[in-house]
Amino acid sequence: MDDAWERQLDAAVAFLRRRLAGDYEVDEFGFDPDFNEHALMPLARTLYYHWFRIEVEGLENVPSRGGALVVANHAGTLPVDAIMVQVAMLDHHPAERKLRALGADLVYSLPLLSHLARKSGHTLACRADADRLLGRGEVVGVWPEGFKGIGKPYTERYKLQRFGRGGFVASALRAQVPIVPCSVVGAEEIYPMIGDLRALARLLGLPYFPVTLTFPWLGVLGLLPLPSKWIIDFGEPVRTDVYPPESADDTALVFELTDQIRETIQNRLHELLLRRGPAF
Repeated sequence: MDDAWERQLDAAVAFLRRRLAGDYEVDEFGFDPDFNEHALMPLARTLYYHWFRIEVEGLENVPSRGGALVVANHAGTLPVDAIMVQVAMLDHHPAERKLRALGADLVYSLPLLSHLARKSGHTLACRADADRLLGRGEVVGVWPEGFKGIGKPYTERYKLQRFGRGGFVASALRAQVPIVPCSVVGAEEIYPMIGDLRALARLLGLPYFPVTLTFPWLGVLGLLPLPSKWIIDFGEPVRTDVYPPESADDTALVFELTDQIRETIQNRLHELLLRRGPAF
């Protein structure tokens, strides 16, 4: 135990020295791998391994080199699922691939949250950023349900919302990268949402203000997620290189592929739920 504490202390001191000396790199999107690994990932890994006890499968479907687009369902009142998928990729993929998640505008209108999101490798969910990242050979993560997914009531758990207009499919077609459906079971139960204070949400400029089994009744303690059992499954990739890049402008094809991916994720969620059994 003493050796472990010494190693952690040495790593913390080395991290502080690098920060003070400016001995670290930040890319054009604000991604700071050193800060992400030593300041953000330790907490995320605690949740991943010791709280949610996550099982991950199908990572062989994410290529070890080149660009790819991971498309996942979104749930849980707060977007913890995006962070857990990021940990799964970084810790369990043979190539330790870093997931570059695309986030909603609201995330980047909040100063501290925006700063931390960019430090962790996330960026704005827009065509320009998606195209640039995929063009650089990055693995990009999208959650097409957006706030409609994470803000839905508990009674609608594991029922996918609309996937929008399929902008993520168009980006994959332009970049000629595979689309990997990702099904996440477990996030729906971490903050069971039983109500939405809409008037307060409008006042605060939020898409919803959740009432859960523990929040706001327990105050700050109500922000602690419930320890549900998770499974993250990466499905068989959908190839886009069988279509020409200009097919990104084919609305019918984009909608068809969008519906195909949504249906794939929905069906897989049902299978994983049956296999997991009770959430707690």
